Amino acid sequence: MIYRPPSEADSLILQVTVGCSYNRCTFCGAFQGKSFRMKSWDEVKEDIDEAGLYGTKIRRVFLADGDALILPQKGLLQILNYLKTNLRGLERVGIYANARDILQKAPEEIRALKEAGLGILYLGLESGNQEVLRRIKKNATLDQMIRASKRVKEAGILLSVTVILGLGGVEGSKAHAEETGKILSEMDPDYVGALSLMVVPGTPIEREIDTGQLVLPTPFGLIEELEIMIQHCHFTNCFFASNHASNYLPLRIQMDQEKEEALKRIREVLKRKDPALLRPEYYRAL
Repeated sequence: MIYRPPSEADSLILQVTVGCSYNRCTFCGAFQGKSFRMKSWDEVKEDIDEAGLYGTKIRRVFLADGDALILPQKGLLQILNYLKTNLRGLERVGIYANARDILQKAPEEIRALKEAGLGILYLGLESGNQEVLRRIKKNATLDQMIRASKRVKEAGILLSVTVILGLGGVEGSKAHAEETGKILSEMDPDYVGALSLMVVPGTPIEREIDTGQLVLPTPFGLIEELEIMIQHCHFTNCFFASNHASNYLPLRIQMDQEKEEALKRIREVLKRKDPALLRPEYYRAL
């Protein structure tokens, strides 16, 4: 199974790594059972050559799997340059990355990737609360997240940041939402995607829930988190979306222009607490 951001639905998914080099976040089941490896140049080249047969129909490419930015700089540039040469209609290449991968590359290396065609980078913040990050075993600190985001933006690459509603549980819900909004503001990304926690069977977080160590917020509790998070967000120019299939209340907001209108809608839903206003449970998915 291949995972990609919702905004890359129409992209060619080019798998350049298999799995995730870290693969220890407690909530993530995306790469269970996969041993991480970097694909050889011959494997990647063969896929690009095949894609080239489609002529100018491919506008976007997404480099999978979980943290393809871990590839050595020389290999990434080779892939990006070959894509540019062989896919004549190519407009943008996207990639997942974690903060440590970004910071391991010098600013001039990130700029070189931009010049070679890397147009957008997807970074999982998950939470702006350091205790939540520790509990979910995220492999980066908040300081690293902020420094990594600034390095990406200074290179002129679009930055899309993902956060997850519900990760703090009921007990840490307010702090998780408030602090995530504040850290997002410091990162000042071009896009934010707010997902809701979906419990994947076999993950450590499922065991926390089963044993009562973590109690998940109700659907309306998750929407309260969304309200608090948006309240604490202040951006230069950001498209904020909670329209992922995991969410109960889909929103698409141009921040900060549409912020108050969105908060008004959220508060009306919270006031009425009518389940009919929410996405049905059977429609929710990763």
